[in-house]
Parts: sequence; C-alpha cells; structure tokens
Amino acid sequence: MIPLHALTPDGVRIRGFPRNPRSLLVPILSFLTENHDSRFRHGLLPGYTAAPMASTLDTRTRILSAADVRAVLSMKAAVEAVESAFADHARGLAHMPAKVYLSLSEHAGDFRAMPSYVAEHAGHPASAGVKWVNSHPDNPKRHGLPSVMGVYILSDPATALPLAVMDATVLTAARTGAAAAVASKHLARPDAKTIGFVGSGVQARWMLDAHRTIFGDRLAVLAADIDPAAASTFAGECGGRAVSVEEASGCDIVCASTPGRGPAVMRAWVRPGCHVNAMGADAPGKQELDAGILRDAIVVIDEHYQATHSGEVNVPLARGELREDHIFGTLGDVIAGKKRPERTAAALTVFDSTGLAVQDVALARVLFEEARARDVGTLVALVG
Repeated sequence: MIPLHALTPDGVRIRGFPRNPRSLLVPILSFLTENHDSRFRHGLLPGYTAAPMASTLDTRTRILSAADVRAVLSMKAAVEAVESAFADHARGLAHMPAKVYLSLSEHAGDFRAMPSYVAEHAGHPASAGVKWVNSHPDNPKRHGLPSVMGVYILSDPATALPLAVMDATVLTAARTGAAAAVASKHLARPDAKTIGFVGSGVQARWMLDAHRTIFGDRLAVLAADIDPAAASTFAGECGGRAVSVEEASGCDIVCASTPGRGPAVMRAWVRPGCHVNAMGADAPGKQELDAGILRDAIVVIDEHYQATHSGEVNVPLARGELREDHIFGTLGDVIAGKKRPERTAAALTVFDSTGLAVQDVALARVLFEEARARDVGTLVALVG
C-alpha cells in the first residue's frame, strides 16, 4: 500500500516513488473504497464531512384546483380556522407583513400579495404561505371571468418545501364569508332574527353559508342589490325575500359586500341594536357605510394598518369625519378576551373587514391536511 503522504501538496514526487503518476491511481482508489465506511465515516481523515442521509420526506407538491378545494372544503372547518386565526394574531402567534398592492389602472384592476406565518401551538403545526390575488371589477363583463381570482402557495416553514399550490378564489370567498359570521357571533345581539344582504353576488352566498353554520336557519334572509334580478335570484336560492337596500339595512345583522366608492347603507336605515359587517372596502377610497353609522357604533376592525389605509374607516378618517381613537379594537382582541365591548340592546356594532393573510394560511393548512388525508389533488415534483 502506498501511503497517501507520498506526494507533496504541490504534486512533487517524493524520491523512491514511481515517475508515472497513473501507477498510483489503482492503489489510492483501493484505499478510498476499502476505508470509506470506517476511516471516512468515523472522521479519521481530517476535513471529511459525512454526507447527509437521503431524505425520507415526500418533496412533491400537492396541486389543488378549484374543484379540489371545493371537494375538501367544509364551511364549519373554515369558520373554526378563521376564528382561531383572529385569536392567534391577537396573541402574537402570527407574523403578517402588510398587504402589498400592485395597482394597474390601465387594466382597471390590481394585484395583492399576502404573506403570513403562524407558529406551532395547541397541536397545530407551524404554517407559512402567500396568496397572490387580484381585484378586477370589470372582469365579468369584459372577459367573462371572476372579478377576484387567486393562487395560494402553502410552505413548510421548517424545510421551505412548497406543500401545496391551490386555487385561492374559493379559499378567499370561504374565509371572507367565515370572517363575517365570526364577527356576527361575537358582536351581534344573541337574539338576532334577521340578516340583510346589501349586495347579492357570490360573496353573499358564502356569508350566508357561514352564518348558517353558526346561527342555523333561524335568521330570515332579506336580499338587496343594485341589480334587482340578482337580489331575486339570491333570495330564491336561499328561501329569502328580495327587498330594497333600505329594508335590508334594517335587519338585526347587515352584511354589505359592494365594490362601490360611496355609501350604500345610510345611517337613517340602520336600526338600534344592529350589527353591520362591512366587507366590501378593501382598497383606499372604497366606502360602503354612511360615516354616521361609524360615529354612532362600536367599531371593530380586523387589523389596524390595513383598516385605516384601505378598510371601511379609511375614507371617513381621511375626511375628518371619524377619529382614529374611536376605533374600539380588533376582532382578534375581542375573541381572545383582551377587549370586551359593552353591548347594550340599542348599541350599534360594525366590523370593518379588509381580509387578513393569517386567515388564508390558517384555512389553506386545513384544506391541505384534508386533501392529503383523502388523497385529493395532483402530486407534482415541482422543485428539484
């Protein structure tokens, strides 16, 4: 056996060794092969680091289409996930950078990027992800496409593997509907009997499903829309009545989901004891409620920065019609028990929803776990 130190580091042959360096190749390879498992593995040779064991993780990504998401979605699970997400955020268990807007006025729309992370707790695994979602209000009439579409990437925080890429259009609609129902659960009067919808589009259907998960069928439905046919269709589907916006605004619970930039619900129409879910304002300049409603109400927001910049309160704040210190707190604070509104029989409450990334990641994790358990979707080797 030729010792490994028979050659100097710069390749100069030591006296007494063969002139042909190829004659060293066979014995050296033999040494490396014979001693790999013992000397190399146990660190007997300096500078050697054992190669890591091959990973047993499934590194494939689960692709979930809109049909797949619908197949595994449970509104009860969505409501529970969203309620927990609000509380987790209030308790400091979530990281949620500000929503990023990419405005495209030449295309009459915008994109939003919404990243978030929730730490492991109470038996729930840590989760991270980002949603890429648009708002193009003219899409239906211009292109025959939904005004809101999205894609969600769910990642494993520990390994950074993309666990799933899923349709986020259904996810967004479900978590938005769930957020309204959770707000009604914590802010509306317990004896509420009627629910009115100002805006009878797709989102109204998700909000009604979510409310029925919490309240059952005891809420009589009144539907209103700028398009009377839309209100009639929605009312016919859910067993409600198509009414004027004024009558719908007089219900015990009012859900507004309009894309407008001016008040759709007036103060005079809202009765004492009403709870209003303001779901439509999600960009600067958008507004659904008469500022007088906000001034007379206990105003609960989903997140301070988003609400004050792009939520229902953004326009009244900018115009000086509302002061920032009038905002009571976040829904997460209420759910976590950090703040308790003094709810009298005549008090008005308003929930200003802009949509939180932490809601998305919470629901995306639930959808992924259910899809994996039921083997729904398509597994793809997306990353090398």
